[in-house]
Amino acid sequence: MIDHEKNRDSLLRLLAQLSFKLGDFTLSSGAKSDYYIDCRTTTLHAEGGRLSGLVLYHMLLEHDIHAEAVGGLTMGADPLVSNLASTSAWRALDDAKSPLIHGFLVRKSEKTHGTARRIEGFSQPGARVVIVDDVCTTGGSTITAIEAAREAGMNVVAVFCLVERQEHNGRPAVEAAAHPAPFIAAFTADDVRRAHLALVK
Repeated sequence: MIDHEKNRDSLLRLLAQLSFKLGDFTLSSGAKSDYYIDCRTTTLHAEGGRLSGLVLYHMLLEHDIHAEAVGGLTMGADPLVSNLASTSAWRALDDAKSPLIHGFLVRKSEKTHGTARRIEGFSQPGARVVIVDDVCTTGGSTITAIEAAREAGMNVVAVFCLVERQEHNGRPAVEAAAHPAPFIAAFTADDVRRAHLALVK
């Protein structure tokens, strides 16, 4: 039996250990911050990737969200998309009723060659999809992915982020773009900061 709380606690500990840094940083928005969170050092870590897939998959079940695919803007979303899709495949081996959740990635701009697609991977008009992102600050990359999925004719039913920074009006901006789909964060920056400070005591 999967221990969801244990998985969540373990993922938070890895984020605190591998992804959280205190210091003097300039964010992509140009704002200054006394901390930085680089989730990719956790989501691309073997155990961190496994745990992120399990935690996000459980969020789907917990909030009764039914989706055919998960996607997001490259590259922050890449490991989350892959790990969540893989988790759904492993779960389907144990339970034939468990749905397969496919993956797609949104390019920052359309390819200028080949098919000139903006979306790579799953793309089916009318499909129910979840948008994921690793860190939400201003929400810009998340909103770009929401808009691209809708432009492709897909139905965004939820938006997940691994860590919400709780600043720069990111949540209101994402909620407005996602409406009526819910925006749900696995952790807040405060959660990760507390866990980090507990580790370094």
